[in-house]
Amino acid sequence: MNAATTALILVGYQNDYFATDGILRGVVEDPHGVDRVLDNTLAFIRALAPTDATIISTPIILAPDYRAMASPVGILNTMKEVGAFKEGSTGAENIPALDEFGDRVLYVGGKVGFNAFSNTTLGDVLSERGIENVLVCGMVTSLCIDSTGRAAYERGYNVTILSDCSSARTDTEHQFFCENVFPLYGRAASSTEVLNEMSSVSV
Repeated sequence: MNAATTALILVGYQNDYFATDGILRGVVEDPHGVDRVLDNTLAFIRALAPTDATIISTPIILAPDYRAMASPVGILNTMKEVGAFKEGSTGAENIPALDEFGDRVLYVGGKVGFNAFSNTTLGDVLSERGIENVLVCGMVTSLCIDSTGRAAYERGYNVTILSDCSSARTDTEHQFFCENVFPLYGRAASSTEVLNEMSSVSV
C-alpha cells in the first residue's frame, strides 16, 4: 500500500464520544473500549504523520435546532434528545489529542449524518490528492464507519476499516461487521497490519 495514495478518514473524534464526560460515551457498552480505540488511533496517526499519507477528520456538527434531523430515529434521535454535537458546544469540538498533529490533519466539515461524503467536500479532497486507498476508523462501527466505507467503495476506492481503531455499541456487533459486512465491499484489518503493508512506514 502506497502512503502517497492512501487517506485515513477519522470519523467522530469529538468530545461527545471520547471525553470522559462525553454525553454519547455511554453508547458504547464498554467505555474503556473507547479509550483503547483512541490510543490505537493516535499511535497510528503518529506512524502516518511522517509519510505522504493524507489524514482527514470529518466531524459531525449540528445546528442548535437540529434542522438536519427532521424525523430522526435510533441513535440520531438520541443525539437530538441529549443535544449531542451541537454547534458551538464543547461536545462538538474535536478531541484535544488531535492538536498534537497540527495542520497534518485536514478538517472537512459539513457532515450531518452517518456518511462522511454526504454534504461535504471529502470526495473532492480525495480526488485532488489522487487517493486510491481509503482507511476508515472511529465511531460507530455499524453506523458512520459502515456508511462511510460503503460510500468510499461506491466511489471506486479500495476500502479498509481499521478494526482496532473503531468501536461499535457492543463487541459482538463490532465483530459481526468486521467479519461479515466489511468483506462485502472491502476488508477489516488492524492498524498494525496496515502499517506492515506500507513500506514507507517504520513499525
